[in-house]
Amino acid sequence: MTLPPFLVFTDLDGTLLDHESYAWEAARPALVKLQALRVPVILASSKTAAEIAPLRAELGLADYPAIAENGAGLLAPGAEPDAPGPAYRELRARLDKVAPGMRARFTGFGDWSDAEVAEVTGLPAENARLARIRAFSEPGVFDGTEAEEAAFVAALDGLGVTSRRGGRFLTLSLGGTKADRMAEAAAGWPGVRTVALGDAPNDVEMLQTADIGIVIANDHAKPLPPQEGEAEGRIRRSTKIGPAGWNEMMLKLVSDLREQEHG
Repeated sequence: MTLPPFLVFTDLDGTLLDHESYAWEAARPALVKLQALRVPVILASSKTAAEIAPLRAELGLADYPAIAENGAGLLAPGAEPDAPGPAYRELRARLDKVAPGMRARFTGFGDWSDAEVAEVTGLPAENARLARIRAFSEPGVFDGTEAEEAAFVAALDGLGVTSRRGGRFLTLSLGGTKADRMAEAAAGWPGVRTVALGDAPNDVEMLQTADIGIVIANDHAKPLPPQEGEAEGRIRRSTKIGPAGWNEMMLKLVSDLREQEHG
């Protein structure tokens, strides 16, 4: 097997996709260049596998795996989920084992209709439908005090369920991070250098795990603080935002690596 020069792992919203329009066209030149070099580009997002699959196909990346639901699972190459996966069904089964009083306070995507998810998230109807086709994790709302939520989280932990508090949702999974799934995917190309791009705190583990991490500027959020390895150049930052920054940094990286090879 001929190995590629490096692997690319990239966040979507605010990184490869524009924060507001979700367009990726500004990154097209770099994507075309990477395709010519046969560099795998592996999407990594909080989106569900069902949401990622059509975008992956649109980008011409269906031959590669993708990291779904913030690292709770890996979407296989070519897969296009249209129903909840077995890991999600197991997660829901464990959720239903907590005490009824606790369980009643948690309402997840599996408890809502498509219309209710659209109302809670602000997503268009079709996007809400895809967001409910969970494969690995369950976002939801816990209606209780901090102490009650802590007890709920502890009870889930005893059942092997991991809980992560986000800005809007408490998200449950059977464990795993973007960095975990990155290592799993990279095992398919042993010894190949890895590059990761992201813009948010939940991308930091992935940026730090990669051989080269790239922070993409986001003018809709507070900038990530200085990162370990940034002073040495292992972690880099774009000057442009979103997909324009993605394009900027990937074209520069390809140029830099070529100079190193011929230098």
